[in-house]
Amino acid sequence: MTTFSAPDGTTLHYEQLGDGAPLVAIPGGPGADARYLGNLGGLDADRRLIRFEPRGTGRSAEPADRASCAFASQAQDVEALREHLGLDSFDLLAHSAGALTAQRYAAEFPHRVRSLVLVTPVGRGAREADEAELAEIRAGRADQPWYPDAARAAAQLAAGQGDPAELLARITPFFWGSWDDRARAASFDPELVPGAPWMREAFYASAGTAAPVAVPVLVVAGELDGMIGTAPSRLVAALHPASRLEVVAGAGHRIWVEKPAEFTALVREFLS
Repeated sequence: MTTFSAPDGTTLHYEQLGDGAPLVAIPGGPGADARYLGNLGGLDADRRLIRFEPRGTGRSAEPADRASCAFASQAQDVEALREHLGLDSFDLLAHSAGALTAQRYAAEFPHRVRSLVLVTPVGRGAREADEAELAEIRAGRADQPWYPDAARAAAQLAAGQGDPAELLARITPFFWGSWDDRARAASFDPELVPGAPWMREAFYASAGTAAPVAVPVLVVAGELDGMIGTAPSRLVAALHPASRLEVVAGAGHRIWVEKPAEFTALVREFLS
């Protein structure tokens, strides 16, 4: 186990996979165990992949002050990780909600970020899903055998009825381009620690206006992402002047699982 101390003394965990130029990876959720990222489709074959576990998630400690889990505050934890690793600068990759932390870090410490890879980001400075787009993406799966139950669960969740954790599990097929055995195994891995129930509110407490960053940015969206859609990725790409948007056909929210060859080719070409 590899740990370091955040500025407030909270013990944070990270893991390193592979060798090469450093690529720090921030998970989503918020509050998801970073181990779900795996090796990001094989990026550790030629990169030193540094998989960071934010405060209150996975094996990192819960802070004394839960308010410090706001994504804007967590940018300071990324800086503490950089200092701990002795890096002058590095490439930064983030998935889903983690993209908010990554963008804030790049805005505050632009001289430390060589480039930014944002995979199915939730938005710029807040969660910015287009509900009409999400409805269209989900309706496009109406021929699937799991659709009626998932649609009922989505309606109950929207109405605030039932157990949110149980309903979320039932709508999970919407988050994948193909709801197959691989997606089921990745979605319900019993070894991964679930996010704390208070984390979501704490994380999004700092939602607000985002600042553009000047570093090169690759934004990767999944065409069939029924969790967040492609609209947030388009907003993110439009915000940052040196950005490039790629929408991967047939993919959902975890592109590196469903389309590993295409995903790694995009990222490697961009980072090179």
